[in-house]
Parts: sequence; C-alpha cells; structure tokens
Amino acid sequence: MLLYIDISAVSMVIPIIAGIIVVISSSVYLIFRRAKSKISKKLGIDENAGKEVEEDVVINDEETSDAENESASEKTDVAATVEENKE
Repeated sequence: MLLYIDISAVSMVIPIIAGIIVVISSSVYLIFRRAKSKISKKLGIDENAGKEVEEDVVINDEETSDAENESASEKTDVAATVEENKE
C-alpha cells in the first residue's frame, strides 16, 4: 500500500517546522546570553568598558517665544556696537 500525503497537510507542516526552529534558536540565544552575563558578573568583566557614549541630541521644533527673539536681537545689537567701538 502506498502512502499518500495531502498537499494541504504539507502546507501546514512547513510553518510548524519553521516555528519550532525559531523557538529553539531563540531559546539557545537566551540561554547563552544569561550564561555569559552570569560568568561576566562572577569574573568582574564589564561589557560596557571602553565604549564611547554620545550625548543625547535634543531637537526642538517649537518656535521661540517673542521674549527670546527680542533678547537675541538685543544681543546682536550689543555685539555690533562693541565691534564698532573697537574700530
């Protein structure tokens, strides 16, 4: 007797196998990370040693208030006056 495998059954088995592979690989990765973390703590190894940390960049899209605009224009007027006096 020959064994018949329906195409719809195969189309359901392939995602199941792919899911199992993803679960196994994720579990192995998590176990490795936990083991590495515990070993690093016991040996006193800092994972972030030697890494450069950049400052946070803050972008402000809001328009400046009128008071700030006036104070900025006053500063430029004062700077221009000081330069004229130097000449």
